[in-house]
Amino acid sequence: MIRQSFNDGWSFRPLIAEPQGPNHPVPVALPHDAVIGTPRDPDRQLVGTGYFSGGAWEYTRTLDAPESWRGRAVSLEFEAVYRSPSVYVNGDLAGHGASGYGGFVVEIDPFLRFGQSNEIRVEARAHRDSRWYSGGGITRPVWLLVGDHVHIQADGVVVTTPDIDADAALVCIDTTIENVGRATTTRRLETRILDPEGVEVAVDRTPVTVFGGEGAVVHQRVLVPAPALWSVDSPHIYRVALRLLDGEAIVDECEVTFGIRSLSVDPLRGLRINGETVKLRGACVHHDSGVLGAATFDRAEERRIELLKEAGFNAVRSAHQPLSRAALAACDRVGMLVMDELTDMWTRPKHAFDAALAFPDSWRTDLAAMVRKDRNHPSVVLYSIGNEIPEIGTGAGAAWARRLATETRRLDPTRLVTSGVNGALLVIADTIDGDPELLGEWASAEVSEINTMMAGLADRLNALGVSSAVSALTEETLATLDVAGFNYLDSRYDLDRTLFPHRVIVGSETFPTRIDELWAAVTAHDHVIGDFTWTGWDYLGEAGIGRPHYQGVDSAGGALADYPWGTAWVGDLDITGRRRPASFYREIVYGLRSRPYLAVRTPASFGLEPAPAPWSWSDSISSWNWAGSDGAPIEVEVYSDADEVELFVDGESAGRLPAGRAHRFRAVFAVTYRPGRIEAVAIRGGEPAERTELRTAGPAGLVARADRDRVSAAGDDLVYVDLDLADETGVLATDREDEVTVSIDGPGVLQGFGSASPHNEQSYVGATHRTFRGHVLAVVRPVGEGRIVVSARSEAHGSAEVSVDAIPDVVGAAAPDAAG
Repeated sequence: MIRQSFNDGWSFRPLIAEPQGPNHPVPVALPHDAVIGTPRDPDRQLVGTGYFSGGAWEYTRTLDAPESWRGRAVSLEFEAVYRSPSVYVNGDLAGHGASGYGGFVVEIDPFLRFGQSNEIRVEARAHRDSRWYSGGGITRPVWLLVGDHVHIQADGVVVTTPDIDADAALVCIDTTIENVGRATTTRRLETRILDPEGVEVAVDRTPVTVFGGEGAVVHQRVLVPAPALWSVDSPHIYRVALRLLDGEAIVDECEVTFGIRSLSVDPLRGLRINGETVKLRGACVHHDSGVLGAATFDRAEERRIELLKEAGFNAVRSAHQPLSRAALAACDRVGMLVMDELTDMWTRPKHAFDAALAFPDSWRTDLAAMVRKDRNHPSVVLYSIGNEIPEIGTGAGAAWARRLATETRRLDPTRLVTSGVNGALLVIADTIDGDPELLGEWASAEVSEINTMMAGLADRLNALGVSSAVSALTEETLATLDVAGFNYLDSRYDLDRTLFPHRVIVGSETFPTRIDELWAAVTAHDHVIGDFTWTGWDYLGEAGIGRPHYQGVDSAGGALADYPWGTAWVGDLDITGRRRPASFYREIVYGLRSRPYLAVRTPASFGLEPAPAPWSWSDSISSWNWAGSDGAPIEVEVYSDADEVELFVDGESAGRLPAGRAHRFRAVFAVTYRPGRIEAVAIRGGEPAERTELRTAGPAGLVARADRDRVSAAGDDLVYVDLDLADETGVLATDREDEVTVSIDGPGVLQGFGSASPHNEQSYVGATHRTFRGHVLAVVRPVGEGRIVVSARSEAHGSAEVSVDAIPDVVGAAAPDAAG
């Protein structure tokens, strides 16, 4: 099927007239998030979604269907519509989806009026049905598929590499050819393989006869000489170019990418890629794109994967829905391994109107959509069939696990199956009796929100995890998996090596504050293949779950925070893509950074006693700017793998303290704040080694910087413009805030604008936003060819502008100083 973008020319309006806001159709380009621009509601029941409400919407556009399409196959492919979408053609229901995050294809040729304009209408609904920010509407791209009555099936090409050595790789290509006509027809399939440089390295041609109304699978075995293997460090990508021929005429063509690599796992050698053991330095990531909301753009997905890789991660876990096509392509190119996850629930709901209502009817199609999307991507190594499923401790839950795992292996026998299992769910689901000594007040409490319970249990989660009840109740479910996914169950790593010697484990979700202990456990155990922190990237919703907690301060809200908190504030990177102190700490723990890192706690928190909060980092930032705090006591954190670190304040030593693994890679100095300079020096073998410094910013002005100087004008690209309050040496004035207004000249529109502030009340769709710690981010979408000029101004810090050229097509056109 020939795929072409179907993202332009749409109009959008609320499905039911609302008392506030426009109710007439307005033009939009897809992808589009119908929620991100709506007012937030302080209703505490919306804390999970970041205080955003849902709604119901319709999208319409016309499609001119020429007479030449009569007798051809015409479909629409939706990568995701949130949620419960219904697709109408000329008023008739043509198809629908269920999950809100998975792709689906609707055949529309039976409903088209050829030679005329046709109305395409899509309805979507989101009714407070999510534990996090879901967004709403047509959130991922839409494609128009048109093919001859005999054509290559959409996502119908499967590439595997069953036999690989240094001399050659056997590449098997299975291509499904569909015949929607009535007559038996013969065509010829031409398959070419192109190496990472685009050079043809193999070709095969074969005739294929297909009965009317049926399909046929063409199996081709092609030998590729001297293969360049795909790995995290060397992500070589091959292409398969296919053409379906009727004589000399091309009636259909498509192209898929793949990588040549082997994959295996066992409890002695762990996870191996091409025979080499790889430990997963993993990041859980939600689907939203920060200031863009739930709208999924190719460049946004690519940028996120690039920045996560630069921060030291080599794997991502999609939480808790399938990763987008664009993100998978980026993972292939960058060298990022993937655990792709199907769903957050099976048959027991976690929210009154969530996807559990449709799961028994939709699981097969949702699972097939995920696997068909993933199975040619070398980055994908694990399929997760579910996250923290309440019923896993029951016989019925284990039967569902076996059903899902078996079907996943049938669809793709080349990858591994896992699921995120959390022992605390067994308490909430009343599967086990609460042990008063172990669970304390949670033994008899009514719990409907798992995050609150887990935060309350804190360190007692590990004691719960190693209980005999958890061992027994999870045994059957875990036996259905290739890799046991443990959410906050690291206490089982050593225990299960004895109890279940054939079990392979992955830390599928873990507390970020314990990465030093967790990573030591991962590296110490052969049967534990990696760790996925919650989370790699901050996200909208689960408001304030990662905020700092102190004894007697902000304790009434439980794990989640009151309005105006909006983001979780738990990512190594914030929603604008900037690294937080936890990210640099993690990099040191991983052994990827030798320089010490400086993080300064806010003066306001000095003397406060931290309260247990397993997702919460300290309130530190990498800055020596604290206006109004001269002479105040302040604490400076130094992260280092060196045995000792020394801190200097304006050249004067503030002392030496132990650091390194024995002291959790951290030393904390109490000093008196004064503007100037601080420096941390790693001491190795008693001698000064690597060093890092922070300086107080001088007079600051507004600085604009685009991530690239050229972008594609095709419509799926984005320009990221950082707007900083910085001095002439580039030091960020983190203690200054200002309202910044953005305007755009040329072929571009402002797609999103905002800061990383976890509790601001400003919209992400307006042209004015306040900086947070001296920074705000503008995201611009090209809408044509030409020069785009982004201008910004502020009341106190002046103005700045940056220009970017939108050209017909561009790949990897990064500016020399681009950061991502």
